[in-house]
Amino acid sequence: MAVDPKHASVNGRKRSPRPQKSHREVADELRARIRSGELQPGQRMPTQARLADEFGVERGAVRQALRILQSEHLLINVSKGSPATVAPDLGRALTGPGARPLPTMVALAPRTASAFAAPHVEIDALCLTAVSLTLALGEPLRQIHAGRLKPAKVDVRVLLPSRHIDLAFPAPVDATAAGRLRRRWLAQRNAQGQVLQHNLLALRATHGIDVQVTFRALPFTPPVKLYLLNGVEALFAYYTVTRREEEIDHEFLELYDAEGTRSMLFAFEQGTGLRDTTFVEQSHLWFNSLWETISSELELTS
Repeated sequence: MAVDPKHASVNGRKRSPRPQKSHREVADELRARIRSGELQPGQRMPTQARLADEFGVERGAVRQALRILQSEHLLINVSKGSPATVAPDLGRALTGPGARPLPTMVALAPRTASAFAAPHVEIDALCLTAVSLTLALGEPLRQIHAGRLKPAKVDVRVLLPSRHIDLAFPAPVDATAAGRLRRRWLAQRNAQGQVLQHNLLALRATHGIDVQVTFRALPFTPPVKLYLLNGVEALFAYYTVTRREEEIDHEFLELYDAEGTRSMLFAFEQGTGLRDTTFVEQSHLWFNSLWETISSELELTS
């Protein structure tokens, strides 16, 4: 049977009809596997030959992809010989002057887990609903329950928008739907805050950890999100507002909103340079100024 010339290689082997991936697409897929935990810290990667076969690319493209991940501190021991290894401490790849910004749901969990290794954990957060923080805390809480972490004290402060303001976003394109959208946001804010508070305060009874969780309300919609960890790290992201459609109360509404879990998180660490150190210090000053002046008491009730 004749082979379609489009699907044949020069050495006679049949070529996949699928378009060949670029080395950047290979890097993106491998990066996702590392971040999801499919490839664990310290684990050896598949050989370059196996990766080339899996992705339908030349080994040169695989080597380029591996070098990209090595430059991001996600892989070590990248060479033409033995397989590369996933970096033992992936959390360190998220900080420092050469860190690559990552989506909040990728970057926040490993950094909060690292923060919980300290005897006294201090987390300050300014955000829209606390969804990302509640999800990220799942990882250190799992490690505490597994006996791998046991801080003596945990202090968490969270700044959220007040229920008494007109939110800049989420906001409906048609102002007549503002009440429904606001009620949904408020329910989400309160639910996430209650879950976060309950999960942390439960550590008192289950592990004898001294826990304090405090919320205060802001008189404005924050255009950015900020997480401060143990006084030495600042994780910062913009809320990028887009127009989209969403079903609310069985009706599709056009609204302006920002998907905070996907916001790109920039990491700054005290001690890695004057720029990072100054950013962390100024972020703490800014958070404390809001907390101590224009914020007000917040109740997680509707």
